[in-house]
Amino acid sequence: MESYMNLGHEQVAAQLFPGELIDVKRENSLFYFVCANKLILQINVLSDKIIRFRYTTTGYFGRDFSYSGAQLYKGQIKYLDLLEEEEKYIIITSYLECSINKKNLKITIIDKDGVLISEDEKGFHWQEHLKYGGDIVMYTRKIQSGERFYGLGDKPCDLDLRAKRFELWGKDTYAFGKDTDPIYKNIPFFFGLHHKIAYGIFFDNSFRSFFDFGMERPNVASFWAQGGEMNFYFIYGPSLIEVAEQYTLLTGKPELPPLWALGYHQCKWSYYPESKVREICQTFRQKKIPLDCIYLDIDYMDGFRCFTWNKEYFPDPQKMISDLMSMGIKTIVIIDPGIKIDENYWVYREGVENSYFCKRMDGPLMHGKVWPGECHFPDFTNPKVREWWANLFEDLIKKGVSGVWNDMNEPAVFEIETMPYDVRHDYDGDSCSHRKAHNIYGMQMARATYEGIKKFMAPRRPFVITRSGFAGVQRYSSVWTGDNVASWEHLQIANRQCQRLSISGISFCGSDIGGFILSPSGELYARWIQLGVFHMFCRTHSSGDHGDQEPWSFGEEIEAIAKKYIEFRYQLLPYLYTTFWQYVTYGTPALRPLVFLDQYDTETHGRQEEFGVGDNLLVCPVTSEGQEGRWVYLPEGQWYYFWDDTYYDGNSEVWAEAPLDIIPIYVKAGAVLPMYPIMQYVGEKAVEVLYLHVYFCKTHYESELYEDAGDGYQYLDGEYNIKAFKTTLDKNTFRLSQHIEGKFKTSYLQYKIYLHGMPSTPMNCKVDDEKITLTKENCCYTFTIHSSFKLFECTI
Repeated sequence: MESYMNLGHEQVAAQLFPGELIDVKRENSLFYFVCANKLILQINVLSDKIIRFRYTTTGYFGRDFSYSGAQLYKGQIKYLDLLEEEEKYIIITSYLECSINKKNLKITIIDKDGVLISEDEKGFHWQEHLKYGGDIVMYTRKIQSGERFYGLGDKPCDLDLRAKRFELWGKDTYAFGKDTDPIYKNIPFFFGLHHKIAYGIFFDNSFRSFFDFGMERPNVASFWAQGGEMNFYFIYGPSLIEVAEQYTLLTGKPELPPLWALGYHQCKWSYYPESKVREICQTFRQKKIPLDCIYLDIDYMDGFRCFTWNKEYFPDPQKMISDLMSMGIKTIVIIDPGIKIDENYWVYREGVENSYFCKRMDGPLMHGKVWPGECHFPDFTNPKVREWWANLFEDLIKKGVSGVWNDMNEPAVFEIETMPYDVRHDYDGDSCSHRKAHNIYGMQMARATYEGIKKFMAPRRPFVITRSGFAGVQRYSSVWTGDNVASWEHLQIANRQCQRLSISGISFCGSDIGGFILSPSGELYARWIQLGVFHMFCRTHSSGDHGDQEPWSFGEEIEAIAKKYIEFRYQLLPYLYTTFWQYVTYGTPALRPLVFLDQYDTETHGRQEEFGVGDNLLVCPVTSEGQEGRWVYLPEGQWYYFWDDTYYDGNSEVWAEAPLDIIPIYVKAGAVLPMYPIMQYVGEKAVEVLYLHVYFCKTHYESELYEDAGDGYQYLDGEYNIKAFKTTLDKNTFRLSQHIEGKFKTSYLQYKIYLHGMPSTPMNCKVDDEKITLTKENCCYTFTIHSSFKLFECTI
């Protein structure tokens, strides 16, 4: 028996394998392969590129249910056929051929060009779980020559997972380090890349699970779980981006957040009393450092009782929140799952009276210590409990709270780490133990929170952030990477974690800027804020017992740098919002590791510092102390250095000077980069002129700009704009065209255009056949035109 199957220290029996194939059935896109030993393989072709494999060892399938929502997905199938040959059956789609061996049910998948994509080693096999019953389900595949692996959510390791092993069992990992495993989130999805072709596998199983990418046996990749079904989805690219998009569509797209949620957030454990909160917010405004959100950690509560206020610290929270809102600052409050055992506490009484709390196997309520002391924990897998929990937010929202932060929801329990295995959960009508529910608990708490916030914030959009989650958590919440440390190593980890989360379906992510534990140096904070402004969730957060961590806490030089980049964040908001819209619409990750930008260049496969933000920006943070420059690898295409418009060809390594106030940023040639004027918060003033930075290129290039009201749901009724910009060069004529779809009325009627990288002085300049004059500003040529223009052209 191979040792990898014993990881987790469970008592197991001998390995079992599929028996003799005795029957094959087809029901439209469903195929059943029945073996003599009661094993059944169900193959469901969900689209031309997505195939689901589901196994049972009992002769029948149980309820088809997952909180990921993947079982509900229906894609487009253009062609589907089943062929039988002497040794195998072949399921054929427009892109793939999936062969099922008649002797052992081993799977082989090739593409339409005959290139081998995936090949089973042992394939599916299982062992009886002697201690808990059911099966330990396992799958092994051959690793192909040169294959690399990516994904798995928030793992704090190198981007390439090859030769590593991982566990998914959400855990409160205070001060986690590089390669700590497991940590907070449970995303059982990974990419494979070999021969420049990409695929993905989503193992939809909520039990404690493991992934081995050639650690134990160098040429074999395995995944297994300590219960449940072997149920996975194979996703064909052939590009990494396409795999990521399809996975996000499979597990569910989020909705657009309020635009202010993409602004800058400030947090600390803890800002209290009220006078301190007001002082922090007033200082932001006095120093003209933009801020949209302030956070209240557990000390705002009465004895850490959720949904209460400490009247000594916050005697009139509604007035304070209203006053902060008048300054443009939204208030976000923390809510944990632990409900204090206190007969005088109304939330506790409601939970007990209605049996909303988790129980042990023999009946008593599960209790454990967290911040309030002894607590009970709601069973968020019960629809009635989720509805109750959602309604608890009514008073907070009426008081003006704009969003909620869910913490400790792995779930974390002091002294014993988490709930015992025997704790029972409803699991939406299919009762189970905590072994099955643990990895989805945090996600279902975030879901219930989201549903409550959305209900009471209507018609405005909700904002939720969670520490733990399972595949599909992006439908309900943003995430952060957890309790990190103020160290240079953790700055590197944050960069890789957010790239990994983004390609794992969760683009709305960020880290605690500066580190939650210990105090950063000014240099470290400056470098971290430079990175953090490119993450979709941008928040400084720290533990109060380690000192202050506001942008002005490190002296005037660092304050000026922090201010510069927070302002830059606000200037980039139309670009970042467009990037988020692409994520919501197509499933495209907001952050894209270098290999996702050019998988055909093997030099990108192992790089992990550089990353793309949206379609047109490449960023490479400085992550080492005392470093004032670094090498950057540019992927295919042509690029401009953002700070001085220096032109570079791609597929090359270049040196970037990076003194403390500079992070290397590159813009794709041909791009149109939209920018706002600097604001102190989203909506501070109406945008009267939108700035468009246009970068010359010698080929054809397209950029997008998405616009709507930034809050509310009018965009679902057509109140939006999608602006398509095209740049072209035809002989010596450079053109910029615009096509507008939608009916949203913007506050601005003008663009100010900045032409970057023009090889010579533009001549014969016209907008919609009207002659115009350009002005030289630094290295750019500028002009102002009506925002409805269709065509600008000039000769060079």
